[in-house]
Amino acid sequence: MTNNFLLGAATAAYQVEGNNDKSDFWIMEHLKNSTFKEKSGEAVDHYNRYEEDIQLMREAGMNAYRFSIEWARIEPEKGIFDREATEHYRNVLECCHENKITPIVTMHHFSSPQWIIREGGWENEKIVDYFKNYCRYVVTELGDLMEFICTINEANMRNELITVMKSFAKSLGINIQVGVKLQLPEKMMAGQREAGKAFGGIESVNTFLSPCTPKGDLLIMQAHEAARDAMRTVDNRFKIGLTLSLHDIQVVGNATEKAVEMWDDEFKHYLPFIEKDDFFGLQNYTRTLVGEEGELSVPEEKKKTQMGYEFYPQALENVIRKVSSELNLPIIVTENGVATDNDKDRVTFIEEALSGVKRCIADGIPVLGYMHWSLLDNFEWQLGYSKTFGLIEVDRKTQTRKPKDSFYRLAEIWKRESER
Repeated sequence: MTNNFLLGAATAAYQVEGNNDKSDFWIMEHLKNSTFKEKSGEAVDHYNRYEEDIQLMREAGMNAYRFSIEWARIEPEKGIFDREATEHYRNVLECCHENKITPIVTMHHFSSPQWIIREGGWENEKIVDYFKNYCRYVVTELGDLMEFICTINEANMRNELITVMKSFAKSLGINIQVGVKLQLPEKMMAGQREAGKAFGGIESVNTFLSPCTPKGDLLIMQAHEAARDAMRTVDNRFKIGLTLSLHDIQVVGNATEKAVEMWDDEFKHYLPFIEKDDFFGLQNYTRTLVGEEGELSVPEEKKKTQMGYEFYPQALENVIRKVSSELNLPIIVTENGVATDNDKDRVTFIEEALSGVKRCIADGIPVLGYMHWSLLDNFEWQLGYSKTFGLIEVDRKTQTRKPKDSFYRLAEIWKRESER
């Protein structure tokens, strides 16, 4: 039942490679009024140390690695594909196979080429063709080494940011009309103006981590479909899907209608665009408690992670069951983890999460794999290096890898679960 189960960890190129200076976030983190806590710099130098990291995974008993290809390295300017970068990712893929690690490749994990943003970013209708052409190029060049492909990481993230900003705005008494009007504090507005100037004088900066309009939400899914279909024309043996960020939405009181609305916004309205996929990438970190007025704060007595989430590993099983009841596709848990400086808590989190996965499989739910987030402590976007999700600690002065106990326990825990 579990002999072919994919067990491993995940990373994102921008967060671990370092020096992705052709990417949009490189500009964003270097602004005077940047929202980034610190600069990524050389990150954890995974670009040069991937062999060491993949070998460590093999030694720890993992058999899969989810990583992303940096679009800005492959296509730093529109229509210009970089051979050296392409060969680099061929080397990464070959390294995976040499170490009996199944690569799960993500084509887009939040960061985009700067030229994409200059042309309107993820609100420009041309993004559909741009992304399709990039994906077709990658699989034409590297597809012989691929099997599982995630087109877009957390394709619902831009839409989720609207909810976050509504909550933030409400707390500050700021008026937001989604997709029409956004009134922000002057410092944030100054950052937006500076970013527009940095990208060549554009009026609006639409990165993948900018709130989207309904049109922008649709464009992401159209880009996914176009890329999926284009890659299948190159080779139909690929297993292609996308990933969504999902919460275990739990009702408190008489809030069933509100919870249904939130689940539709987060998951169900995407179903028409993914039903023809080969698998679904499920990403979950915690639960969301919902009352009649909307999302509730984490109860004071509950343990929180470094991110302010509730420590609630049971959420994963609940979300897997919910998704499987509404989508007839195999599931890969492409991200699940916890930000904590207490590795014993991480081990507990993994034990609870994998126990839930095993119960789902035992009940006939087709869960193909589990990718823990993340392999390495890394650059957590605007939060910099302050949050530790990794199974491996990194001394960033020397780039020395220091595997945590959880790194070695991951495979041990799954082996124990699968033998029960």
